[in-house]
Amino acid sequence: MADADARPAKASGTYRIGGDLTVDRLGYGAMQITGPGVWGDPKDPGEAVRVLRRAVELGVTFIDTADSYGPFVSEQLIREALHPYADDLVIATKAGLTRSGPHDWRPVGRPEYLRQQCELSLRHLGLEQIPLYQLHRIDPKVPLADQLGELALLKQEGKIGHIGLSEVSVAEIEAAQAITPIVSVQNLYNVANRQSEEVLEYCERNDLAFIPWFPIATGELAKPGGPLDAIAREHGATPAQLALAWLLRRSPVMLPIPGTSSVAHLEENVAAAQVQLTDDEYAALTKAV
Repeated sequence: MADADARPAKASGTYRIGGDLTVDRLGYGAMQITGPGVWGDPKDPGEAVRVLRRAVELGVTFIDTADSYGPFVSEQLIREALHPYADDLVIATKAGLTRSGPHDWRPVGRPEYLRQQCELSLRHLGLEQIPLYQLHRIDPKVPLADQLGELALLKQEGKIGHIGLSEVSVAEIEAAQAITPIVSVQNLYNVANRQSEEVLEYCERNDLAFIPWFPIATGELAKPGGPLDAIAREHGATPAQLALAWLLRRSPVMLPIPGTSSVAHLEENVAAAQVQLTDDEYAALTKAV
């Protein structure tokens, strides 16, 4: 029990990405360890390093980042904090969104660009192979076969282990699968916003990891007297913890990656893995939207 208390992420259960990357299901998303607007260095780089180290201490074995977070700031902080990496730590990164300033994101999927970014991510993370490399957005100006074909080549060369997608429809996943094997999908999804329900169900049927970004948005549900607020009081938990507990309960392929730039908030998020919703509580939250 002591280990469970010390490493609460272990309570989230495990999932094997691509059949061979075993991770604890509650991970950490490393977008918020950059500056405002996901641009530049964080205000307190020392705290960012402490957050990353503490995540691993708490049992997190899956860290998700992207070349565009900073850009490169997040990847470089991960290397500073955690390299050489523990054998059980899986780092996923992404390419395909360029940055020209705070809050500005533009898809670029030209093969030579994706290859360059992969090489830079390998260097910034200090890896010989990126375990999971995700196309951050499909670029509508470049044929999908060209974008994924380049990632397939990088995989063949041993520079990436598995390929994932982000913000896609079922039709786009199927089109991608016809080009190269896909093992994960990262879409916006949380207890208050389930527009990707169809994609999640597809991932369940096909045993693809579903990585919900923005996982702890609670919206109206957390207002005083709302369903999250009421159940949170009964559990002595926060609405954010319940939102994560709901995601973990929702599907065995779900890998929530809550992000934060504070150690205290990280500890609160990871503790969500130990919150057990009753059937009635789960049903109440599911019906609330």
